[in-house]
Amino acid sequence: MNAREIVKARYDHQGTEITPTDIIIEDELYDRLTEYYGDEDWHSKKVRMFKCEYLQVDTLHQFKMEDSDLEKDGFGSIWDLSKRPWHLVKPGMSEPNFNNYKFPDTETFVQKILDDKAEAIRQYEADDEHYRIISMQWGIYEHTWRMRGYENALMDMILEPDFYEELINKITDLYIAMVEACAGVPADMIFVGDDWCDQRGLIMGKELWNKFIRPCTDRFYKAIKKQGWKIMHHCCGSMYDIYDDLVDLGLDVSESVQPEAKNMEPSLLKSKWGDKLSFWGCLGSQGVLYHGSPEDIRNEILRLHELFKNDGGFVLAPAKPLFYNMPIEKAVAVIDTFAEINGMER
Repeated sequence: MNAREIVKARYDHQGTEITPTDIIIEDELYDRLTEYYGDEDWHSKKVRMFKCEYLQVDTLHQFKMEDSDLEKDGFGSIWDLSKRPWHLVKPGMSEPNFNNYKFPDTETFVQKILDDKAEAIRQYEADDEHYRIISMQWGIYEHTWRMRGYENALMDMILEPDFYEELINKITDLYIAMVEACAGVPADMIFVGDDWCDQRGLIMGKELWNKFIRPCTDRFYKAIKKQGWKIMHHCCGSMYDIYDDLVDLGLDVSESVQPEAKNMEPSLLKSKWGDKLSFWGCLGSQGVLYHGSPEDIRNEILRLHELFKNDGGFVLAPAKPLFYNMPIEKAVAVIDTFAEINGMER
């Protein structure tokens, strides 16, 4: 089985001898690992990457402002990208109404997709080895606070519900148009993201999620399924309270699965939804990768490998990137254990 076949089998809940692994490594740590291994090609020898070929669908369209280190996005919001993470300096919509605000036209975002699509089709059709993913950037809910500011967006849900409903539906229409613009791309999956949750659960609560976000997610997912793609959804924090809803809406894969969040222990998730959902992640960046020893890290990776080995539904990955300041011995424990479970060079 090649990489694409293995991942397809996993997402069809079939066990495979190899556990697909994925890892994002920040640049500074990557350089230190290259120095440690003494081999510029260490990555391809030790990490079996299934993330594969991406068509990036970008809603940011950032451009440099004159005489400034700040950036403006396509919705008129100003960002300081020098901070980690990015810092919203000024939201594009100062008031909870559309007066004096021109909502971005669909063509602005769709044209870039159309420009890139032909090349993506050629690339995908020429390469049957790699799993094919269309990657979207910030999510629908996230764009409401990108445009209004975080506190304002949450207050709008309560104080200006008609405005908020119109706003989130306009953004949903834009996202659906972007999905439709990708029609014909022979992708296997679309990767979307929306951070609805923190460690405790839904930030806005289930009632408001049901009122505003579930209907838009339903429309969005239906547009994706119409194209025949599986759906992988990134959300930080605890998604436990909405997994039943997301299964009903058609979600296939949950990412990044932070085990430190409430009720997000992988064995619990597998017991409740393992026959319906797949999970991408599960290796705790705040827990074992931060507090554990290299041996603790190795043991946790082996545990997760065994947990999903027989019936699939899993791609093993750190819940977050390996950060630039991670101790080298811990990073090596991740890399070498990934290589070990997949029979690669240690």
